[in-house]
Order: sequence, then C-alpha cells, then structure tokens
Amino acid sequence: MTTRERMTAILDGKAPDRIPWIPRIELWYRARQLAGDLPDRWKDFSLRQLEDDLFGATAARGGSIFKIKYDGIDVVRTQEGDTETTEYRTPVGSVRTVQRISDELKRMGLPGRVEEELLKGPSDYRVWEYVVEHTNWDASFDTFLAYDEKIGADGFPMVAIGDVPFHEFVQKLAGYNDAFYQIADYPDEVDHLLRTMQEVQKDRMWPIALESPAKLLLAGVHLSSQFTPPQFFEKYIIPYCRELFPLLHNKGKRVAMHADNDTSQIAKLLEDAGWDMLECFVTAPMVPMTIEKARQVWGTRMILWGGIPSAILAPSYPFESFTTNVKSTFKAIGKGDAVILGVADNVMPDSDITRVKWITDYVDSHGWYPVN
Repeated sequence: MTTRERMTAILDGKAPDRIPWIPRIELWYRARQLAGDLPDRWKDFSLRQLEDDLFGATAARGGSIFKIKYDGIDVVRTQEGDTETTEYRTPVGSVRTVQRISDELKRMGLPGRVEEELLKGPSDYRVWEYVVEHTNWDASFDTFLAYDEKIGADGFPMVAIGDVPFHEFVQKLAGYNDAFYQIADYPDEVDHLLRTMQEVQKDRMWPIALESPAKLLLAGVHLSSQFTPPQFFEKYIIPYCRELFPLLHNKGKRVAMHADNDTSQIAKLLEDAGWDMLECFVTAPMVPMTIEKARQVWGTRMILWGGIPSAILAPSYPFESFTTNVKSTFKAIGKGDAVILGVADNVMPDSDITRVKWITDYVDSHGWYPVN
C-alpha cells in the first residue's frame, strides 16, 4: 500500500497493511536550514525530499480550500526592532496585537511571543464583530486540487478550516492569561461575540467546507483540559460541533482536531462532539494522557495520529528511555487499528534526527498489521 492508500483505509475504518509513520518535520528542517547545518546527506534537499528519504511520507498540511479576505478593513503591520504590531482599522474603531520575535526564535524559524492581546474588553468586541461581519471566505478548490495532485501517493491532505469560536476567543483574541477574566466580567458581551463568529462562519465558511473536494478537515486546535475544561467545553464547543460535524459527515468528510495538549479531562467530550481523529495526539511524559488511556476511552472509534511525544526525541532524553517509550506505544495500539504514528507536535529544532530514523526502521520491522 502507498501512504495515501493506508490513510484512506484508516479513514474508512479498515486495516492498512502497515502502520503509517508520518511525523511533521518542518520545524527541524527550517531551523537547520537557517543555521546552515543540515547534515551533508540532506543539505540540498527540499522538505519533501527529506521526508521521502527519512520516512517515505508527508503530513500534507499545506493545502487550502479558501482564502480569507476582509471588506473595508485595513490591516496594518509595523516592525520596530524585534517588536511587530498588527492593527485592524475599521469605521467603528481599531484593535491591535503586539508580539516580540527574539533573535533566538528567528534563528529557529519559530513565531514570536504575544505581548499585547487583540481584545481587552467590550469596547474591542464591537470592533472585532465588525471585522467578523466583514470577513469573506473565497473558495479556492482549484488550488486545493493542484496541491492534492502534487502530494500524490505520499500523503493524504488535511485542510484547516479554522478553530472553534470559543477557543479562538480564548487563545487568539483575548489570550490565555485574560480570557477567563473577561468571560467572568463580561459574559453577555462575550456570548454575543461568539454568536456573531458562529453565525458568520455558518453562513459563509461552512458551505465552502461542505462543497470542497477535501475529505479530511482540521477543525479545532489545542483544545485542552486546562483551557477548554469540561464546563466550558459542554457549553460552548459541543453545540457548535454538533451542528457542523454531521453536515460534514453527510458529505463523506472526516474531521480532525489538533491535539497537542492535555486531553485527559475532555477525552469523552471530544467523541461526544463528533471528532473522528485527533492529530498530533500528545502523550506521556508530556501530558497525563497515554495510548492505553485513549484506547480505554475511545477503543478504535477515534483515529489517533501521533503517539510519539516530541520530548523523547531530545538528545537530553535517555536513549534507552526513548526506545522503551516507542516499544510501549506499539504494545498499546493492539493490532494497529485507527492509528497513524506521528510526533506530537513536531520534530523540534533541537531533536536528535537519528531517533526519527530509528523509528522508521522500527516501523519497517514491527509495524505490519496486525502489530500485536
């Protein structure tokens, strides 16, 4: 089977001939490129060439089915030293966010640290509601089809359609430090903003997602026990998902959540909401969740893409502990149903790349179905 055929089988609830091994390696590749110290074997390789040589597959995360455009809004970005300010100017006011990009982050090709969040209170909500109401999603299906053809047999494109509104507010708009204070202080105003976000998405984005040629959609990122705990998950996230996901399922699509956070306290809720897959699924020692616990909660109903925590690829992590962790993962997945082996979240800039090759060799010798 090719990687695409294996992915297709898993998405259809069938068994592949071998467990797919598809880590994301772009952070390591970009950092090593910027530092000029890619190993000689790969110094002139593109990312796809490196993926093919190292594990023979690609995560195929670069596709898109729409382009987002703003109507009557000026987005102004200014750079002063290591500080970047992004301002959204509208007829009803302006909001801005500020991030600082240190030299170290630049060297590793990583994003900056947010130092000023976009929304500070109700006066900013009205401005952002204007931005939301004047946001349009323009379908770009031809672009996706060209990308899909380029990926070919090496992968199965997973296309991001955005976060759920509640977590977008918590992470991207108000920020993790202040969001829950704002929810407590301005509950009606926050609810109004979230309803506006959902209704605009429902009217303009959902139809594009439903009619798109993409079959695997990424909807929701970083949902966690800490920042989307059960009481908020049940109130804000499940209703949104239960309205959207059945529509997607009826079109033959599968829905993934980017799960590189602790999901131990929301595990059952993720299934109740209707997700089909958790990608970049992170496990111990980085979070309390394990493959064993995941199987206890979901059985093979939830597809798991991950299982290799990025921390065990660090040179400082004992090699014997690394191999023990990988072998334990293989024991925990049973026959290997509903599993795509990957790194959660990414092979990091300081990872020992020889450990990725070690896993490739281990999959080649121990990953054939049934694994156990």
